[in-house]
Amino acid sequence: MMDLRAMVMGLAFSLMWSSAFATARIIVADAPPLWALTFRFAISGLLAIGIARAMGQSWHLPGGWRGPQARAVIILGLCQNALYLGLNFIAMQWNEASLSAVIASSMPLIVAAIGYAFRGERVGTLGMAGLIAGFTGVAMIMSTRIGAGADPLGVLYCIIAALALAIATQTVRGASGAGNLLMIVGLQMLVGSLTLVGVALATETLTVTWTLPLIAAFVYQIVVPGLAATLLWFSLVNRIGAVRASTFHFLNPFFGVTIAALLLGEHIGWLDFAGVAIVAAGILAVQLARRDTTGE
Repeated sequence: MMDLRAMVMGLAFSLMWSSAFATARIIVADAPPLWALTFRFAISGLLAIGIARAMGQSWHLPGGWRGPQARAVIILGLCQNALYLGLNFIAMQWNEASLSAVIASSMPLIVAAIGYAFRGERVGTLGMAGLIAGFTGVAMIMSTRIGAGADPLGVLYCIIAALALAIATQTVRGASGAGNLLMIVGLQMLVGSLTLVGVALATETLTVTWTLPLIAAFVYQIVVPGLAATLLWFSLVNRIGAVRASTFHFLNPFFGVTIAALLLGEHIGWLDFAGVAIVAAGILAVQLARRDTTGE
């Protein structure tokens, strides 16, 4: 049931998730993106594991390292942390945070499209209309931004990132971390850190311009999008179910664009607002259709 507490949790999660893009843009202005993520994941992961151990949670996962929780840790650590966030951080060296946020917001659309195309999941007329509208809105924003000088390679990286996270979401669906949640989150972040450190060593020079905005954004990323948003999301899923919780994703394009404009002063034109509205409506339609077909 969608009660008041669940609505507040969903709004808070969407704000936290959306704020990650603007703060990431601040970080990559003064630090190499993959090194920044490597350290962020290492610190967040160790903090989460330390707190989890203090709460009595075990790092011995049910089923061992061949069980569903371990598979979720590895797949999400690679796809969500290393690929999804790594590619987005790289792209935001060249492109604005609002563009990255809108493309990333299309992930629920990609999940639904993959489910329809490869798993035989029903989306219905409303869901199909939502898919078409949502992808049209994303394409509208991308074409407008590329025409205004956005880097096409950065846009491609954002698309690959969203696709990687969508595939991971479909792959690990149903793997529960109930009772061991904080440990799962911490281990997942360490997988991301260990994956990225080798790439960072090979491709980046660890040169940092230490500024107050960099330090503030880095700490914020560790605490809010890194730990708080992840825990809040899983708590929301446990409270109202994954499909109902995913409905809040329709707010992400609005919040992502608005936060980038307020924090970074990014210009948002009327075509951007129109595209964001279309994307949000598409996501909402898809999630409502999925809720109807699953009965959740």
